[in-house]
Amino acid sequence: MLQLVDETNDDYFQVEALLDLAFGPGRFSLSAYRLREGVSQVSNLSIVARDKFDIIVGTIRFWPICVGEAGVSALLLGPIAVHPTRQGEGLGRMLIEQGVARARQSGWRLIFLVGDAPYYARMGFLPCRAVSFPPPTDPERLLYLELVPGAFDRVTGSIRKWSRSANGVDNP
Repeated sequence: MLQLVDETNDDYFQVEALLDLAFGPGRFSLSAYRLREGVSQVSNLSIVARDKFDIIVGTIRFWPICVGEAGVSALLLGPIAVHPTRQGEGLGRMLIEQGVARARQSGWRLIFLVGDAPYYARMGFLPCRAVSFPPPTDPERLLYLELVPGAFDRVTGSIRKWSRSANGVDNP
């Protein structure tokens, strides 16, 4: 039995241990982490997967970001991790689908991520050539998903850290 539930403050150490296992200690040097520093994750989109022993075996988080000079509000998906013993069971896809559904219900319009294009294409993510991600990031790994048709139209520029002053709101 597997349950997808909201991440709570009490889950912090289990989630961090899972992320360390999945990505190693070098994960903090990735450019995505610079976009997350000092910014709170979107709490209603942070999900954990618990097994029958109540152990966290999967996690997904989303972070607010700004895109381009206009400061278009969007989400950055990640990190997402599944315990190595549970990979190949579709858990990553379940976490993504639930997270995307929640983001759409919350009024977000656009999601970006850095990841493996063939894997994420199965969930509707497309290559993103009009937008750039802070280096060092392989541009071929930058993907996006529209939650609202046309949300990506005319979006250009660089993805940057969320700033309340950039768009004046905390939500989409």
